[in-house]
Amino acid sequence: MGIIAVVGRPNVGKSTLFNRLVGGRQAIVDKQSGVTRDRHYGKSDWNGKTFSVVDTGGYAINSGDAFEGEIRKQVIAAISEADVILFMVDVTAGITSYDDEVAGILRRANKKVLLVVNKVDNNNRIYDSHEFHKLGLGEPYCVCAMSGAGTGEILDEAVKHLSDASIEDDVEIPRIAIVGKPNVGKSSIANALLGEERNIVTPIAGTTRDAVLSRYCKFGRDFYLVDTAGLRKKGKVHEDLEFYSVMRTIRAIETSDVCILMIDATQGVEAQDLNIFGLIVRNSKGCVVVVNKWDLVEKDSNTMRDYREAIQKRLAPFSDVPIIFTSVTEKQRIMDVVNAASEVYESRKQHISTAKLNEAMLPVIEAYPPPALKGKYIKIKYVTQLASPSPAFAFFCNLPQYIRPPYKRFLENKLREKYSFCGVPIHIFIRQK
Repeated sequence: MGIIAVVGRPNVGKSTLFNRLVGGRQAIVDKQSGVTRDRHYGKSDWNGKTFSVVDTGGYAINSGDAFEGEIRKQVIAAISEADVILFMVDVTAGITSYDDEVAGILRRANKKVLLVVNKVDNNNRIYDSHEFHKLGLGEPYCVCAMSGAGTGEILDEAVKHLSDASIEDDVEIPRIAIVGKPNVGKSSIANALLGEERNIVTPIAGTTRDAVLSRYCKFGRDFYLVDTAGLRKKGKVHEDLEFYSVMRTIRAIETSDVCILMIDATQGVEAQDLNIFGLIVRNSKGCVVVVNKWDLVEKDSNTMRDYREAIQKRLAPFSDVPIIFTSVTEKQRIMDVVNAASEVYESRKQHISTAKLNEAMLPVIEAYPPPALKGKYIKIKYVTQLASPSPAFAFFCNLPQYIRPPYKRFLENKLREKYSFCGVPIHIFIRQK
């Protein structure tokens, strides 16, 4: 698939154009400079060609931004992998020293570069756009990314330089989201699994802002890996940017198949970890708990067992979750995380035939029937798995209103004993026979 990268100095409208090309608000847009940090990928199509679009952070030098050096590395990586580069400038600011710097890099890159002059929303600014001929990158394309004016001409020219390779159908590719509090190692484990500096990693909490999508295709595994921003308590979120980051993370959980919940081993399971776990369960997503920074914990022969039991106790009643102890910096057991997430995904999508379910569950129900209530005896006669994205089972009985939650948990536990649903929430419905 062809790749089109959008590059330029900070605050010229790259993310706005990216959202326009991919047809959705995938990237955070704000008046504040330096909002985008990581490379952000999206998919688009034009004139029968499907291609990837890459949004990048603003290229700057000596700007005072703590992430400046890491952002530059991400921009250079995007330039090197792209087939067509959209070099974006701002007509209202004219040519700046940062524009000259980026133009020099692009002239040496030996790639097809389209000079895109943004914020041209009236005829007078069309005349101002001719100043950018001095950059030596050909005829400028005048656009207004906010309204979409002029983007068609850019795409007409860009797709001419993209290959006609057939596009695979990736609808069934699972999505695995890495979630957790800030600074627990989410971007670090994503980079370790991908084998490249795909996401910016710093000791500063809140480094990742967008939900960053990457394709993992190694060792017989094929899925999308989504690195997300850290989730803090609602009372601590005051800035608009962090609010948007939180919304992107919640959306990533909602659209994922499996969530990897990262926990800091030095801090243990805190209230916010349980809140995130509850969000995963309420959305009926598979879950793998990863305890990171395990190398920093003083250990004896029973430390891991005791830690695991403490986590399961905090996660109760849904404690049937894989728990992996890792150290991302030491590359300890990171492949166990991939294997566990893949197993949870397979468990989540499995469907058990009605005949097998009744053969397994009805003897158990007969041996341990629901307790009688108000002199009424409850008889469960039939069970079937419902057609839903996550495992859900319907038990048909004569008096469904008299079955209480403890017995539902009993039925769920018996299903988990007989079938592999580790890490997957199960929904039990009691219906009238």
